[in-house]
Amino acid sequence: MPLSLTSPAFKHGDAIDAEYTCEGKDASPELQWSGAPAATKSFALIVDDPDAPDPRAPKMTYVHWVLYDIPADSTGIPKAGEGAAGTRDGKNDWKRIGYGGPCPPIGRHRYFFKLYALDALLGNLNHPTKAQLLEKMKGHVLEQAELMATYEKRN
Repeated sequence: MPLSLTSPAFKHGDAIDAEYTCEGKDASPELQWSGAPAATKSFALIVDDPDAPDPRAPKMTYVHWVLYDIPADSTGIPKAGEGAAGTRDGKNDWKRIGYGGPCPPIGRHRYFFKLYALDALLGNLNHPTKAQLLEKMKGHVLEQAELMATYEKRN
């Protein structure tokens, strides 16, 4: 069974509820996964938006959440939660630690929740950016799963 990532908050391709955005509580949605390869030693999670700032003319991928060293026996992250003990945080593009929910300036954006099963613990990387984490993950990714949601501001 391949690695799979789901959320009780939304189905793949659906709109994410405002509760999980800057227009709501800005709480991270519950995530669940299964099918990790036997050799998994940890997980990493990256949430990003490739449609920034305008989906009709994207110029960058905006990073909303970076987590790594999520323990291998984890099967998810609770709503408004963090990873299990041992999980380490990276830095999002607001230059903050933790989850920053969708807050698109214009149009409907796509938000990709990417889970990586790794064959190693990466250790203290001093709150890495997405780019720094991806560099450290090279050669350690066993499998990847992805979940996508969309969001457009109401006002």
